[in-house]
Amino acid sequence: MNTHVSPAPVRQSVVVEAPIERAFKVFTEQFGRFKPSEHNLLAVPIAETVFEPRVGGHVYDRGVDGSECRWARVLAYEPPNRILLSWDISPRWQIETDPEKTSEWEVLFTAETPHRTRVDLEHRKLERHGDGWQGVRDGVAGDQGWPLYLQRYADLFGRAA
Repeated sequence: MNTHVSPAPVRQSVVVEAPIERAFKVFTEQFGRFKPSEHNLLAVPIAETVFEPRVGGHVYDRGVDGSECRWARVLAYEPPNRILLSWDISPRWQIETDPEKTSEWEVLFTAETPHRTRVDLEHRKLERHGDGWQGVRDGVAGDQGWPLYLQRYADLFGRAA
Protein backbone atom coordinates (compact mmCIF):
# COMPACT_ATOMS: atom_id res chain seq x y z
CA MET A 1 0.00 0.00 0.00
CA ASN A 2 1.37 3.39 -1.00
CA THR A 3 0.84 6.06 1.63
CA HIS A 4 1.39 9.73 0.97
CA VAL A 5 2.73 11.88 3.79
CA SER A 6 2.39 15.63 3.41
CA PRO A 7 5.42 17.68 4.41
CA ALA A 8 5.22 19.78 7.52
CA PRO A 9 4.20 23.35 6.79
CA VAL A 10 6.66 26.20 7.18
CA ARG A 11 5.67 28.32 10.19
CA GLN A 12 7.01 31.71 11.23
CA SER A 13 5.77 34.23 13.79
CA VAL A 14 6.49 37.76 14.89
CA VAL A 15 5.01 40.07 17.52
CA VAL A 16 4.55 43.74 16.68
CA GLU A 17 3.80 46.64 18.98
CA ALA A 18 0.58 47.71 17.29
CA PRO A 19 -3.15 47.17 17.65
CA ILE A 20 -4.47 44.29 15.53
CA GLU A 21 -6.18 46.60 13.03
CA ARG A 22 -2.94 48.49 12.35
CA ALA A 23 -0.89 45.29 12.15
CA PHE A 24 -3.29 43.92 9.50
CA LYS A 25 -3.41 47.20 7.59
CA VAL A 26 0.37 47.57 7.45
CA PHE A 27 0.77 43.96 6.26
CA THR A 28 -1.75 44.28 3.45
CA GLU A 29 -1.40 47.94 2.44
CA GLN A 30 2.37 48.19 2.78
CA PHE A 31 3.43 44.72 1.65
CA GLY A 32 5.78 46.28 -0.90
CA ARG A 33 7.66 48.12 1.85
CA PHE A 34 8.91 44.87 3.38
CA LYS A 35 9.02 42.52 0.38
CA PRO A 36 12.62 42.62 -0.83
CA SER A 37 12.77 44.25 -4.28
CA GLU A 38 15.41 41.72 -5.34
CA HIS A 39 12.75 38.98 -5.02
CA ASN A 40 11.73 39.57 -8.59
CA LEU A 41 10.59 37.29 -11.43
CA LEU A 42 10.33 40.18 -13.90
CA ALA A 43 13.01 41.01 -16.48
CA VAL A 44 13.20 44.59 -15.14
CA PRO A 45 13.41 46.16 -11.66
CA ILE A 46 10.22 46.36 -9.61
CA ALA A 47 8.53 49.75 -9.45
CA GLU A 48 5.95 48.57 -6.89
CA THR A 49 4.38 45.53 -5.29
CA VAL A 50 0.58 45.60 -5.11
CA PHE A 51 -1.64 43.66 -2.68
CA GLU A 52 -5.26 43.75 -3.86
CA PRO A 53 -7.31 43.61 -0.63
CA ARG A 54 -10.19 41.32 -1.63
CA VAL A 55 -10.96 37.69 -2.37
CA GLY A 56 -10.10 37.17 -6.01
CA GLY A 57 -7.44 39.87 -5.88
CA HIS A 58 -3.75 39.28 -6.48
CA VAL A 59 -0.37 40.14 -5.12
CA TYR A 60 1.79 41.25 -8.00
CA ASP A 61 4.92 43.11 -8.89
CA ARG A 62 4.82 45.88 -11.46
CA GLY A 63 8.06 46.53 -13.30
CA VAL A 64 9.50 49.92 -14.15
CA ASP A 65 8.39 49.23 -17.75
CA GLY A 66 4.78 48.52 -16.70
CA SER A 67 5.06 44.73 -16.98
CA GLU A 68 3.37 42.70 -14.23
CA CYS A 69 4.04 39.44 -12.43
CA ARG A 70 1.01 38.09 -10.56
CA TRP A 71 2.53 35.62 -8.10
CA ALA A 72 -0.26 35.15 -5.52
CA ARG A 73 -4.06 35.04 -5.45
CA VAL A 74 -6.10 36.23 -2.47
CA LEU A 75 -8.20 33.23 -1.37
CA ALA A 76 -9.54 34.67 1.91
CA TYR A 77 -9.54 38.24 3.18
CA GLU A 78 -10.92 38.66 6.71
CA PRO A 79 -9.72 41.91 8.29
CA PRO A 80 -8.25 42.24 10.84
CA ASN A 81 -7.73 38.54 11.61
CA ARG A 82 -6.77 36.49 8.56
CA ILE A 83 -5.60 36.36 4.98
CA LEU A 84 -5.07 33.27 2.86
CA LEU A 85 -3.13 33.42 -0.40
CA SER A 86 -1.86 31.07 -3.06
CA TRP A 87 1.84 30.74 -3.89
CA ASP A 88 1.85 30.69 -7.68
CA ILE A 89 5.61 30.20 -8.06
CA SER A 90 6.92 26.85 -9.25
CA PRO A 91 10.01 24.99 -7.99
CA ARG A 92 11.79 26.49 -11.04
CA TRP A 93 11.01 29.96 -9.59
CA GLN A 94 8.68 30.75 -12.48
CA ILE A 95 4.96 31.57 -12.45
CA GLU A 96 2.77 28.47 -12.06
CA THR A 97 -0.48 28.85 -13.99
CA ASP A 98 -2.10 25.60 -12.79
CA PRO A 99 -3.85 26.31 -9.45
CA GLU A 100 -3.65 22.58 -8.62
CA LYS A 101 0.15 22.91 -8.51
CA THR A 102 0.32 25.85 -6.10
CA SER A 103 0.78 25.96 -2.35
CA GLU A 104 -0.86 28.40 0.03
CA TRP A 105 0.17 30.73 2.81
CA GLU A 106 -2.04 31.93 5.60
CA VAL A 107 -1.40 34.87 7.90
CA LEU A 108 -3.25 35.09 11.22
CA PHE A 109 -3.32 38.22 13.36
CA THR A 110 -4.03 37.74 17.09
CA ALA A 111 -4.29 40.61 19.58
CA GLU A 112 -2.12 39.81 22.61
CA THR A 113 -2.98 43.15 24.23
CA PRO A 114 -4.78 46.21 22.88
CA HIS A 115 -1.40 47.44 21.58
CA ARG A 116 0.46 44.22 20.69
CA THR A 117 -0.33 41.74 17.91
CA ARG A 118 1.06 38.30 17.17
CA VAL A 119 1.38 37.54 13.44
CA ASP A 120 1.58 33.84 12.51
CA LEU A 121 2.40 32.81 8.96
CA GLU A 122 1.96 29.23 7.75
CA HIS A 123 3.02 28.13 4.26
CA ARG A 124 1.47 24.73 3.52
CA LYS A 125 0.50 22.22 0.83
CA LEU A 126 4.02 22.49 -0.57
CA GLU A 127 3.84 18.98 -2.05
CA ARG A 128 1.31 20.30 -4.58
CA HIS A 129 4.23 21.86 -6.47
CA GLY A 130 5.28 18.36 -7.57
CA ASP A 131 8.88 17.43 -8.29
CA GLY A 132 11.17 19.92 -6.65
CA TRP A 133 8.72 21.05 -3.95
CA GLN A 134 11.52 20.74 -1.39
CA GLY A 135 13.28 23.66 -3.08
CA VAL A 136 10.20 25.82 -2.58
CA ARG A 137 10.06 24.79 1.09
CA ASP A 138 13.76 25.48 1.58
CA GLY A 139 13.42 28.87 -0.13
CA VAL A 140 10.48 30.12 1.89
CA ALA A 141 11.84 28.70 5.17
CA GLY A 142 15.39 29.98 4.64
CA ASP A 143 16.84 33.21 5.93
CA GLN A 144 15.90 35.02 2.68
CA GLY A 145 12.29 33.72 2.83
CA TRP A 146 9.52 34.27 5.35
CA PRO A 147 11.90 35.00 8.26
CA LEU A 148 13.29 37.96 6.29
CA TYR A 149 9.83 39.19 5.27
CA LEU A 150 8.49 39.08 8.83
CA GLN A 151 11.58 40.78 10.26
CA ARG A 152 11.32 43.57 7.71
CA TYR A 153 7.58 43.83 8.45
CA ALA A 154 8.25 44.08 12.20
CA ASP A 155 10.92 46.71 11.53
CA LEU A 156 8.23 48.97 10.03
CA PHE A 157 6.76 49.37 13.51
CA GLY A 158 10.03 50.80 14.80
CA ARG A 159 9.54 53.75 12.41
CA ALA A 160 6.48 55.58 11.13
CA ALA A 161 4.48 52.88 9.36
